[in-house]
Amino acid sequence: MASSDTRSDEALLGAMAIGDETAGIAFVRRYQRRAFGLALSIVSDPDLAEDIAQEALVRTWRHAPVYDSRRASVTTWVLTITRNLAIDALRMRRATPIDPDDIINLGMISTDPDPLEQAQRGDATAQVRLALASVPLEQRRALVLSAFYGLTAEEISRQEDIPLGTAKTRIRAGLKRLRETMSIEASNR
Repeated sequence: MASSDTRSDEALLGAMAIGDETAGIAFVRRYQRRAFGLALSIVSDPDLAEDIAQEALVRTWRHAPVYDSRRASVTTWVLTITRNLAIDALRMRRATPIDPDDIINLGMISTDPDPLEQAQRGDATAQVRLALASVPLEQRRALVLSAFYGLTAEEISRQEDIPLGTAKTRIRAGLKRLRETMSIEASNR
């Protein structure tokens, strides 16, 4: 729904700052689609995007008196508020990381009825658990996320909130440490 108010964005914001409700309505009508569209493109959830857009416009109205046109255009300011709220919403919804030790303690379930293979697999599982315990926690976490959850290095970097290069390094270093430990254990048998 287009606004029939022909005032500039700055004029509407200035009027909002002094409590002009009609300016606020015109401003919301002018920006609601853009705020919703940006939020939706970030969170991919229409209901959440609607809440984010609404909150962004409320904050814009609330902070209208401190808007500084020398720092950014009104559009940039509103969309930055929207973007930040959307990112905050994603962070709040991010999956809670699981301690790698908890995953390891779940064990592996075998559907194979062969007792010899089950015994060998049990030994291998115990060896892997023992070797994995020697890997530093950050590397172990990256390995578990990669091996058990099938996450890519990029997904791990987002989930752990670390740079992509760090995620790759942790996976590589963890695999190297795991191989070395497994090799030493195999030679000691």
